[in-house]
Amino acid sequence: MDKVITKVLVVSDKTKEMMVDYFSEFKRDKTPQYAILQALDGDTVVTLYNSGKAVFQGRDADLAADFWIETEKINSGKAVVTDSSQKEKKAVERKIPLRINSIGSDEVGTGDYFGPIVVTATYVSKENIDFLLELGVKDSKKMTDADIKRVVPLVIKKIPYHTFVLSNKQYNELYGSDMNMNKMKAILHNKVLSQFYKNDKYPYDHIVVDQFENPRSYYAHLKDANFKVYGITFLTKAEDQCLSVACASIISRYIFLEEMDKIGKVIGVMLPKGASDAVDTFGIDIVKKFGKEKLKEIAKLNFKNTERILK
Repeated sequence: MDKVITKVLVVSDKTKEMMVDYFSEFKRDKTPQYAILQALDGDTVVTLYNSGKAVFQGRDADLAADFWIETEKINSGKAVVTDSSQKEKKAVERKIPLRINSIGSDEVGTGDYFGPIVVTATYVSKENIDFLLELGVKDSKKMTDADIKRVVPLVIKKIPYHTFVLSNKQYNELYGSDMNMNKMKAILHNKVLSQFYKNDKYPYDHIVVDQFENPRSYYAHLKDANFKVYGITFLTKAEDQCLSVACASIISRYIFLEEMDKIGKVIGVMLPKGASDAVDTFGIDIVKKFGKEKLKEIAKLNFKNTERILK
């Protein structure tokens, strides 16, 4: 049985706002008393309270919490102490210039019960920065789906990109004791980034990945990879600092929406996004109509939603 880890930290108002924005599409309909939200981050349940206390519970809770510990360091300029570690660490603020040649990657779908995981890497040269700014390219979570559908066809005509779509069937076959969500993400990021890294056609100043865990853990996941992309700059909220990551974010979202539409057409109804109680209700209807085996094709079975649906 997998060990459940609990991490607790207290965050500032700025980090609290960022967490509310970050988890807006993944939050559950019901929250515990005094909580602002409860959401699913991969295998981890995240509960944010009005007081600023954030509780992370799950097999990968330490990794999920690390992201917000680093974010809080930057926001507050102070070391962050959790319930499991009293050691203070230096706050390191990492930033990169806007006008650079960069390769960046980002993923979509890891917090959605239905639909695939889509990971994209893009190459943005200095010459294309103004073009992207004029289009209003930014983090996909800060753009509506309608805006993404309008902008991305223009972006992909000009911006080189590589995408990998991991279907739910593939995800369920891979997921296990030696393969969790973060390991999948690391492998897929490495896969799409390597397409540019190996090609001399794309000179770059930085390779940037939106940090979802510490670099040591990221590279530990790649120990069996035939080729590894090194020299990555890992940034929290990288989509706001690096246009290649923002491009990767919106292209991934665009492809994710297309894949969701394809699944919806096959089953005759559009799938809900996220992992809320509303998703559970929809899942129950799917099982009644098609049988529980259908979930293997369209859902991530390790999510807690599966247990609730099958009950």
